[in-house]
Amino acid sequence: MFLAVDPPPAAIADLDAALAPLRAAPGAPRWTAPERWHLTLVFLGDVPAPLLAPLTAAVGAAVAGTPPLSLQLAGAGRFGSRRRPAVCWAGLAGDVVPLTALAGRLADAARAVGLPVEDRPFRPHLTVGRWRPGQDADAALPERLAGHRGPVWTASEAVLWRSHLGSAPRYERLTGWPLSPRRDQVT
Repeated sequence: MFLAVDPPPAAIADLDAALAPLRAAPGAPRWTAPERWHLTLVFLGDVPAPLLAPLTAAVGAAVAGTPPLSLQLAGAGRFGSRRRPAVCWAGLAGDVVPLTALAGRLADAARAVGLPVEDRPFRPHLTVGRWRPGQDADAALPERLAGHRGPVWTASEAVLWRSHLGSAPRYERLTGWPLSPRRDQVT
């Protein structure tokens, strides 16, 4: 399972079009299908059934008072070294600081109900591809998207997704929480 903010279809289509010229490039990563693109805020792994209700309550409290966020898929990069790149990602612009704060509150909520969460800084990104170890990899490929700026969009919901792995991985939406300011924040 994971908690995410999902880009709208227009932002997905724009990024998909920007990636089109790179898809067949020598040393390209194994590209992730656009229908699997999410801005993961917290990866949860397997959540035991008894913890699901406490998790949803804790996440609801963590999301409460978070206003909608203005975001934009912008630029690209990689995780891993130039010699051994691992992940090709699209970057994010806009309300990144409040998004990072939300990711921190969500991680704290998951920990509070007893779920293990990676203890590393949140780096907002959208994974678009993964390089396979031992195969030719062009680590400079993300640099060709450095100037990409997709449409600005409003993130208005945090979503809990369940991953179903297998030969045709898919995601199941479990629930969502609206991003809206607390009543005392509305002017």
